[in-house]
Amino acid sequence: MKKVLLTLITFYFLGLTINAEETMYKNPGCMCCDRWVKHMNENGFDLGITPSEKMNELKIALGIPEQVRGCHTTVIDGIIVEGHVPADLVQKILRERPEGIIGISVPNMPMGSPGMEGAYKEDYPVVVFDAKGKIFLYEMR
Repeated sequence: MKKVLLTLITFYFLGLTINAEETMYKNPGCMCCDRWVKHMNENGFDLGITPSEKMNELKIALGIPEQVRGCHTTVIDGIIVEGHVPADLVQKILRERPEGIIGISVPNMPMGSPGMEGAYKEDYPVVVFDAKGKIFLYEMR
């Protein structure tokens, strides 16, 4: 309950609205974020898109470690989803709810991750993090 209240207060002070559906926050000009939402929605989620000029402030307020920050931020059922995380891993972490973990991230916008499809695919880490900023490898893709 405390985490939900903190998130609501954070969104209020940043001037962000909370929609009935889960929402992905992104810089207005970023197009790869829109492709990631399409990937998520094709895999059972119902994400909306909210452009924001205050992404850095949002990431700081949510406690996202600087090393794992991506180009967009989503909070789904209390779990922070940062960057181009594959839908199946979001579903997995929502099922498992590892103790102490507040978020999952794919740092650095790697080629081949959802929304970053292209001519080639690079291997990339998917990490999780706790409220103290400690980062753990969750899976390699």
